[in-house]
Formats: sequence, structure tokens, C-alpha cells
Amino acid sequence: MLLKKLGCIFALLLLVSPFFMGERGYGEAAILMEEPYGIYGTINPTGHNAVYFENICSEGYIHVRHCMPGELGSVISRYDGINGYDWVAIPLIPYLYSVEQVDQVPSIVDKKDVKDLRERYRIDHFTPVNIDKSNYSYYPNGWKQLIGVSYERRIYAFRFKTTIEQDDALIAYLNSGPNISHFHMLYRNCGDFAREVLNIYFPKSFRRNFFPDAGITTPKQITYNLVRYARKHPEVKLAVFEIPQVPGNRWHSHSAKNVAESFSTTAYAIPLTFVNPYLAGVIFVDYLFQGRYHLIPRNPEVLSPHNLYALTAPPMPTENAAGAPPQVSGAAPAPDLPGKPQTALGANSGLKESLSSQ
Repeated sequence: MLLKKLGCIFALLLLVSPFFMGERGYGEAAILMEEPYGIYGTINPTGHNAVYFENICSEGYIHVRHCMPGELGSVISRYDGINGYDWVAIPLIPYLYSVEQVDQVPSIVDKKDVKDLRERYRIDHFTPVNIDKSNYSYYPNGWKQLIGVSYERRIYAFRFKTTIEQDDALIAYLNSGPNISHFHMLYRNCGDFAREVLNIYFPKSFRRNFFPDAGITTPKQITYNLVRYARKHPEVKLAVFEIPQVPGNRWHSHSAKNVAESFSTTAYAIPLTFVNPYLAGVIFVDYLFQGRYHLIPRNPEVLSPHNLYALTAPPMPTENAAGAPPQVSGAAPAPDLPGKPQTALGANSGLKESLSSQ
């Protein structure tokens, strides 16, 4: 009789367990659309793409694996000048702030602070595995683009839902092929890497666009394609967040543009009109009809270092690409920079609690 009752209880648990455990089969990822900055960002105002994964972590920077409990995932991106590697995976906090602990993130920095933070992380982590070598690239010191990104530019994160099977497929794809760089600005750039990743998660859904990008994959265009895909597939639960630029190192970054927008709304328009007014007219019409789209909602939720857990939290019913969640205050100060105010937050304040509650 006792065995029969235990058998009934076990069968009942098997029946109801999917309703309680189904969500644990899901994770989050995000396309990071990073704004252009500086002189190069003025010449090429398209910005940069990277991809954040909640459940995929770095294994020696050039391989990936499933994350262990308490880890915050990684950002994977393609850059030139990284010792001949095609892509590199960097833990989330160092990628944004060049530090390992949340309570080390400064609220304001100067150029010396940024240099010191990057150099310290480079010596401790990159030099032992030669990630800081340029390998005769035309772009020296590419490693600087892999850490402390928030000191240079503002980032918009377009978060979407993933499954374990999708994460497994990406891990197998990245680890099975040779991680050798064949970087090309026009047809094998950071946007192309984001497009390849998205096509693993959503097969045959993302491609290059001749209009308005002349066949070049730009960060703004690939992000726009994700937004369009999410409108047709609400199950991906797209949500948009802003990761602000930490002030003090340089002037504010500026909005990312597609190719037609770059030639129509910047100083390029003037010489192009003199050289070939017909071509300038065609590009301007292309911009008017194909290139004017707004990706950023009016009031996206602003993520400071101590509430980055929003990137990994389960999507709320009200979150969507056009939503307007309440804003949050800016970055937390660092204790290790002389003369800078200090934060009372712990190294993982709010982060591990969020992960363990999922």
C-alpha cells in the first residue's frame, strides 16, 4: 500500500514539474549596439556590435562554455588586432568597466584612470594568454576595445530570450571552428559576427541589406532587423536597456548610423554633392525611404553597475522594445582610484541574488 502511494506521488511530481521548472530551460542574450566615439567615430559613424550571453561564459577568452552558478555571462565580439583571433569572449563586468568587482567601478574617470584600469587588467589577464598582441594587424592595441567599453561610449542592449538548445548550438559552433581572424571592414566586420550569431538562434532570418547599407552589415541595421523579427515573434520577449557612458574620459559618444544615413546627415554630404550630385540624391532618397528608423524607445531602463542583473532577469510582461520602464541612477564609485568617492555596495550586490532566484 505504501509503495503504491509513493508511486502515485512520484507520478504526480513528474506531471506537474514542467510547470514549475520549465523556465529554467531558458536564458537571456542581448545584442549590444555601441555608439561611435572620437575621431574614428566621426569618420565611420556606424558604431559597434557585440553580443551578451547570460549562460555562456569565457574559457580562456578564445573558447566558451556553460556558465557556473554565480557567473554573469560574457560578451562575445569580433575585433581586428587581437593576436589573429576572430572573436574573443570577455566577462561582462570587465568588458564594461575593466574591473572584476562591481564595487570597483568608478562614477567618474579621467584618461589616466582609464589607462591604469585597463593596464592592470591587461597584465593580470591578457598578457598570460597573449590576447594583448596585435599580430601585425593594421589596428594596433586592439585589446583596448575589449575592456572598459563604457568609459568610451554609451551602449544599448536589446535583450531577447534564448533556450538551452540554442546556447548549446552556439557553443558548439564557436568551439568547433578555427578562431582565426579574417577581418574585413566591408564584409567580415562586427555586424557580420552578430548576424552569424543571430542566424544560429533564429535560422535564416538575418542577412545583409543593399538598402540602406550598400550590402554592408552595420550595427544599426542588424539591430533593426532584430527588432523587426521580435515584432513578428513576440515569444523572444525583446526589451531595450541603456548602459550609460561613464563620464570624464572623453566627450559623449554619438548615435550610430547606417551607411545612407552617414552620407546624408554628416559632412560627407557636401563633397559628395559636388562630386556626383546624382549619387548624392539617390543616397538621400534611400535614406528617406529606407534608412530613417528609430530603435531606441523614449525612456529605456538605464542600467548602472549594481543593477546589471536586469540583463539576466526574466522578462516582465510590460517589457518590450517600445516600453518605457523607470530610469535608474548612474554608476557606482570605485574604492581603488585615489580621490574618487567610494560606494557602499558589495562586489556582487544584487547580482547573485538575481541569478539564484531564477
